[in-house]
Amino acid sequence: MDKTYQPHAIETSWYQTWESENYFAPQGAGDAYTIMIPPPNVTGSLHMGHGFNNAIMDALIRFRRMQGRNTLWQPGTDHAGIATQMLVERQLEATGQNRHDLGREKFLDKIWEWKDQSGGNISRQIRRLGSSVDWSRERFTMDDGLSESVKEAFVRLHEDGLIYRGKRLVNWDTKLHTAISDLEVENHDEKGFLWNLKYPLADGAKTAEGNDYLIVATTRPETMLGDAAVAVNPNDERYQALIGKFVELPLVGRRIPIIADDYCDPEFGTGCVKITPAHDFNDYEVGKRHNLPLLNIFDKNAAVLPACQVFNLDGTLNESIDGKIPAEYAGLDRFEARKQIVAAFDAAGLLVSVDDHALKVPKGDRSGTIIEPWLTDQWYVSTKPLAEPAIAAVEDGRIAFVPKQYENMYFSWMRDIQDWCISRQLWWGHRIPAWYDESGKVYVGRDEAEVRAKHNLGPDVALQQDNDVLDTWFSSGLWTFSTLGWPQQTEFLKKFHSTDVLVTGFDIIFFWVARMIMLTMHLVKNEDGTPQVPFKTVYVHGLVRDGQGQKMSKSKGNVLDPLDIIDGIDLETLVQKRTTGLMQPTPKLLKKIEKQTREEFPEGIASYGTDAMRFTFCSLASTGRDIKFDMGRVEGYRNFCNKIWNAARYVLDKGEDCGQNGEAIELSLADRWIISQLQRTEAEVTRQLDQFRFDLAAQALYEFIWNQYCDWYLELSKPVLWDENSPIERQRGTRHTLVRVLEVALRLAHPFMPFITEEIWQRLAPLAGKDGKTIMLQPWPVANEARIDEAAESDIEWLKTLMMGTRNIRAEMNIGPGKPLAVFVKNASAEDQRRLTENDALLKKLAKLESITVLADGAEAPLSATALVGDMEVLVPMAGLIDKGAELARLDKEIARLRGEVQRVGGKLSNAAFVDKAPAEVIDKERAKLAEAEQALGKLAEQHARISSL
Repeated sequence: MDKTYQPHAIETSWYQTWESENYFAPQGAGDAYTIMIPPPNVTGSLHMGHGFNNAIMDALIRFRRMQGRNTLWQPGTDHAGIATQMLVERQLEATGQNRHDLGREKFLDKIWEWKDQSGGNISRQIRRLGSSVDWSRERFTMDDGLSESVKEAFVRLHEDGLIYRGKRLVNWDTKLHTAISDLEVENHDEKGFLWNLKYPLADGAKTAEGNDYLIVATTRPETMLGDAAVAVNPNDERYQALIGKFVELPLVGRRIPIIADDYCDPEFGTGCVKITPAHDFNDYEVGKRHNLPLLNIFDKNAAVLPACQVFNLDGTLNESIDGKIPAEYAGLDRFEARKQIVAAFDAAGLLVSVDDHALKVPKGDRSGTIIEPWLTDQWYVSTKPLAEPAIAAVEDGRIAFVPKQYENMYFSWMRDIQDWCISRQLWWGHRIPAWYDESGKVYVGRDEAEVRAKHNLGPDVALQQDNDVLDTWFSSGLWTFSTLGWPQQTEFLKKFHSTDVLVTGFDIIFFWVARMIMLTMHLVKNEDGTPQVPFKTVYVHGLVRDGQGQKMSKSKGNVLDPLDIIDGIDLETLVQKRTTGLMQPTPKLLKKIEKQTREEFPEGIASYGTDAMRFTFCSLASTGRDIKFDMGRVEGYRNFCNKIWNAARYVLDKGEDCGQNGEAIELSLADRWIISQLQRTEAEVTRQLDQFRFDLAAQALYEFIWNQYCDWYLELSKPVLWDENSPIERQRGTRHTLVRVLEVALRLAHPFMPFITEEIWQRLAPLAGKDGKTIMLQPWPVANEARIDEAAESDIEWLKTLMMGTRNIRAEMNIGPGKPLAVFVKNASAEDQRRLTENDALLKKLAKLESITVLADGAEAPLSATALVGDMEVLVPMAGLIDKGAELARLDKEIARLRGEVQRVGGKLSNAAFVDKAPAEVIDKERAKLAEAEQALGKLAEQHARISSL
């Protein structure tokens, strides 16, 4: 092995070997175990969230693969309708073109060309992450098979009465020219205005105060052109006499009624509210209750047929609504119209005031433009009938959320679910399988031929397919089963569905998780006709945040590319990477991003390799919590990789003649101890992985490999191997243990750190007597309780305490590590004396002791520095070695610590609430802890007095 660990020298070649040998394909003899990769958008690169969930998923799949399960981890990408179309449209804009210049077919050809060029980028990144996905089954949401699944699902849901076409308000993105879902709308807190306007009363009516007008307040004056009523609260005595009367709508001249509705708050403004049903979601509901007309000021024909064509996509006003919009406002942008309408009110003496007002402004999460509620015809999924069985599946445990509290988020969304608008006014995506005849009648079918045959439409009937495409989440909602061949009952579908685990972030529980559950349970059935669930467990992880706890985003310039952590990146390239491609790159923002990047990474990012990054992710994966990604942790786990590498070099050097051919071996105390600790670690890592506690599994593994095996056992092995008088059977036993324990530890670590474990295992396997071409297909370690040796564990812990005590004395008293010490022990029990005798040579070698003298009871010890091993005192004589002042300072520090411990534990035991509620064993443990601290405090006080008296 090379002297230093170089991850780049092993990672790429090993991945190529694994993939070429088809090791990632299903092949276990056990029960199926399936994970479907949440398909990343084909638009770009993997981010830290992808790195995180890939590390989690790969740890799970490698763990179960080694347990013998028939594992399938299926990869794929999502066509990302809006994001992809935006990207390609921006490329066209750079050449002075737009999609309409090309036409639909040629524009889609452009997108496919771009996808073919860039689609391999994500696959390359997933490989660099070490993800053991079955590449032979890679899928794309727009490939032929999935497209057929999407059409089948749409037709079946339509036939079952769960998909319908209706005219309703939608969130309209005036920049992207499409409807978007509520979940794609972000509400921004902004400072705005509240305009108070006079609406003249009709027919000579007067208010209770004698006014011939009502005052209404609005944050959107331009929509008054589409007002259908003025509403007051039915219990507002000020306006009781006016309910049922009319106002004259200014600028337009339409008479609109005064209605009573509980929606109005008498305490807000004047208590009068303008109602614009076609341009406000709340007003829309009021309008339905009172049968008010829907007056769309942005679209002169909101029901254009036959193929969902729409006008005024960018939010300009109509030329007319029933001929009642004044000509001067026709064709104006909505915000320009606002200015002119306010000016017209002011000129007419109808503008009462303009007040500052805090607003929640809805904006598209991708476009950043203000969203317009807009009345259009769209396709919807009726979700309440689908939600009921989906809720029941979580309630009865067929689907479990980890951590469990996310069930509450799921339930709150599902129990208040609204119908899902699934049509998008895009060109890139699954085109809706619906056709219109010249009269506007709609027909749904898998293709035009099926529509004509089913409805007996001859060739003389002209049909046009709907221009809209489906919401990307519709096809993603079919992901677990469409990728396995549904609607055909393929062998893969039968064997690997339902899947076992979905690994995802909490931010898409409703976007994706809930919709997968609803669609799967309706469309996929067991042999007995009962619904199948898409997955049995939903493991929900938090967001990956930067080192300051901020959410990573391109607009903040604080994103990290997982490949930059793996490969390293210099500072200038990192700054350039973070400051290019921003949506709104103002000079101030660019300067801020550059400054924070230079402060955070003054030397760029070093190359840490994949294993260190993956282990960092796993170590931070505390269920459900956001993680603060700390580069210091990555560096620490790179050092962990170095530690394993150097330990392997030592073991390989010493591992020959380790009893691999059946020769007799004798196990030392240290051998029995590390084997016992290994059993406990095997059980703990397995238990924590079963419970999705990747952080605790990683912690247990780190503790065993670094602290127990490398720091202690390797040192404890050296006296045996270096002592020429040590029996060959004992030397062979230690060599055997060195090799076998490391080999098992590598298998335990493989799901977290696949590359370094494979590289070392290949070299170690022959010594360990292991057959097989790869560690990833080796059996998962299973603890053997019969090999747990509590006596050996107790002896070694005693030994470690004694050695650490003498090392601490050396460090605190500045005694050189190589200077032999004469040690006295006092108050040694029979058990202590046995341990001293049996480990005399080991202690002298490792602790650099010249002698160990047991003092008889009552014997006076020389002035010494003291360490405690239970009740036994370890004394290092100070003559010629110890500075009196330094020793007193050390004792003062330890005495202060023990006094604090006595005070803390004593206070707990004097607390009646604690004593009454705590279990008896806990109280006994605290009392024993108090007694031990008090005893130690007394001994150290005596020692302090002796030294002080000199």
